[in-house]
Amino acid sequence: MDYKIIADSCCDVSEEMKKETGVELVPLTLRIDDKEYVDDDTLDIKAYLQAMKESKNAPKSSCPSIQDFLNHFKDSDNIFVVTVSSKLSGTYNSAMQAKSIILEEFKNKFIHVFDSMSAVAGETLVHLKIHESLKNNLKHTEVVEKVTSYIKEMKTFFLLENLDNLAKSGRMNPLVAKAASILSIKPIMGDDNGTIRLVDKVRGYERAFQRFVEIIGEEGSHLEEKILGIAHCNCIQRALKFKEQVMKRYSFKDIVVVEMGGVSSTYANQGGLVIAF
Repeated sequence: MDYKIIADSCCDVSEEMKKETGVELVPLTLRIDDKEYVDDDTLDIKAYLQAMKESKNAPKSSCPSIQDFLNHFKDSDNIFVVTVSSKLSGTYNSAMQAKSIILEEFKNKFIHVFDSMSAVAGETLVHLKIHESLKNNLKHTEVVEKVTSYIKEMKTFFLLENLDNLAKSGRMNPLVAKAASILSIKPIMGDDNGTIRLVDKVRGYERAFQRFVEIIGEEGSHLEEKILGIAHCNCIQRALKFKEQVMKRYSFKDIVVVEMGGVSSTYANQGGLVIAF
C-alpha cells in the first residue's frame, strides 16, 4: 500500500527515524518579540533557546495553516496524520479542515488525522505505532483502531528545570511558577486527557530526577511490551543518564532518545525532559 505519515513539528524525531518511517513534518511558526522562526531543520535550537532567555516576553507559536497541510496531502492516496493535542494547539483543526477540502476533490483518497492527546515524545511514539501497523500490512480501519487504542493507553510525563515559558504563555499560573523557583521545587507533570496535570512536586532537581524514574513503575504496566520515548531539550547527557537509570529498573521493549525541536523546546525550555510510554 502506498502511504504517507505526516506529523506537525511538535513530533520530535531523529534522522534515523525519518529514514525509517518517511515521516514528513509540517512546521509550526515561532515568534520571540519581533523575530519569527520556522520550526524545521534550519532552526538553530541553541540560538533559539538563548533568544528566549534574553526576552522578557513569552515566545509564541502558530499552528500550520490549512494550506500547509494541503501541500502535503496531494501526492499520496493513503495518508495518516498525527498532531499535537487538540487541547494545546489548533494544529489538529487545521489538518481536519485540509482533509475535508482535499477529499471534496479527490474522493478516492484515504486520510485519517490522529489527535495524539499528547506532545513531544508522545507524538514520536504515535508516529512509530502508525509505521509499525503499516509495516504489518494492516488495513486502514485496523491501523486506525490500533493506533487510537494506543493513544488512549499512552502516558506522557514532563520534568522541567525552567518554568518561565509555561508561566509567560499562560499554561501555568505565574505565582505557582515563581513560588516553585524560589523554593527550588521541581514539579513533575503529566498528560490529563490532552491537557497537563501536576503529578508530583519535589524539592531539588536530583530528587525530582529520581522521582521521575519511580513514577514510571507507579503509572505504567506491561512495560516489557512498550517503547519508552525520551525527548530532551539540549541536555543529551541528562537524557542518557535517565535512560541508564530506567534500564536498571524496568524492561522496556525498546527505548528511543530524541532531541526536541523548536515547539517542544519553547515550553520544555533548557534542560527539560519529556517521556512517553
